[in-house]
Amino acid sequence: MFSQFSKIAWLLILIAFFVLLNFFGFAKALSNPSVAETLDLKICESEAEIEKVCAEISLIECRQFLEKCEQYFEEKATQIEKEIAKTKEEKKTLSNKINTLKKEIESLNYKIYQNNLAIKDLTLQIDDTQNSIDKTSLKVGDSENQLKKILREIYEKEESSVLEMFLKEEKFSDFFGEIFYLETLSLKMQTLLGNIKELKTYLDGQKEIMDEEKESLENLVIIQNIQKKESEETKKEKEYFLKMTEAEYQKYLKEKETTQKKVAEIRGRIFELIGVPEAPTFGEAYEIAKYVEKITGVKPALLLAVLTQESNIGKNVGQCFLKNPSTGGGIRVLTGKEVARVMNPSRDIPYFLEITKELSRDPFNTPVSCPMSVGWGGAMGPAQFIPDTWANPNYGYGQKVKEVTGKTADPWRISDAFLAAGLYLRDLGAAQNEFKAVMRYFSGSSWAKWEEFYGKSVLSIKAQYEKDIKEIEGSQ
Repeated sequence: MFSQFSKIAWLLILIAFFVLLNFFGFAKALSNPSVAETLDLKICESEAEIEKVCAEISLIECRQFLEKCEQYFEEKATQIEKEIAKTKEEKKTLSNKINTLKKEIESLNYKIYQNNLAIKDLTLQIDDTQNSIDKTSLKVGDSENQLKKILREIYEKEESSVLEMFLKEEKFSDFFGEIFYLETLSLKMQTLLGNIKELKTYLDGQKEIMDEEKESLENLVIIQNIQKKESEETKKEKEYFLKMTEAEYQKYLKEKETTQKKVAEIRGRIFELIGVPEAPTFGEAYEIAKYVEKITGVKPALLLAVLTQESNIGKNVGQCFLKNPSTGGGIRVLTGKEVARVMNPSRDIPYFLEITKELSRDPFNTPVSCPMSVGWGGAMGPAQFIPDTWANPNYGYGQKVKEVTGKTADPWRISDAFLAAGLYLRDLGAAQNEFKAVMRYFSGSSWAKWEEFYGKSVLSIKAQYEKDIKEIEGSQ
């Protein structure tokens, strides 16, 4: 009896011990921050490290960690964009300064050339003036000699007695005429001498002015050559810094490219975690729609409403097979009944064959939408993209999805279909006018009045989903 009681007591003690262990473990878990909060985000830069971390933690913690990595790279990308803008502005400033210096150097070259021509011209003028001065000096000398001769003759006449001078002349009038001639000649010579001396003084002054002007121009040319040399040195310095800035700019561009690639990889991983191969539950679909909202800005309720209208969120992804690529004819999946106009042979079939080949799908056993009463069928996957809109190299959304995720896009994959639909709605202007964007999603740029049932239905579904989402958010 005692031993049985002891066994029961020991069993109760062990149960209490395990309960306490679990309680303390739970309490510790509550007090500890999540793995995503404690890890160094530099780990995000290594794909191998990301794999290692995610292998050691739960899927939920892995998703939280990946979300942190995505935020880390987005912040890094924003910082790189700022650095790119800064270096671009520095490049622009340096380029402007270099262009200004080039113009200054060109202007100085022109001025130096112009001043050198002026110096040559002044040198010729100075030489010419000097020749004129030399000739004038000779005239002054000749005139002085002639004047001296005349003055000597007058002096000699004045030294002779009046009687002697009178007797020498045959006529009385000749005596007075010679005296008058000598006096007149003397006056003219004095006037001429004065004029020549004035001319020499003027020429000497002009030469002095031109010498000073020439010296001033020569000094200006020296200064301009110095300025040119300084400008060329400054230009070389700016070009050196421009090369450095260009190298830095290229470095940032490379970092930007690497960061964008990392963001795409992280987003791809997140989509892998939340994407499901079959039609998702509403909760799973909402999780994908939230990620799409981060990328496109399209509200989850609107995206889910469109996808519900299109394929009941992936549950109905096409009821026809293409069978005749020449005519576009096919059959119904369930009955095998022949159907015409399954896919447009000129617009869509070439792209459809490319898409299925790339995804290793059998093009004649891949479900697509059946045609309505008018038009063609052939829409693919949960978002119901026609092959042209998905794969056209000018505007195809398959390529746009690939740019985000970094992987080949698949219109039948839930996560890719959601993202493509979000990108399409964004481009159609969902942020400005939801009804118009939804109608353009359905009918293109224009639609008939009877087709508006589609848009009204989508907005009605959206209103209901907004209520459902509030309940989901409130319960978390």
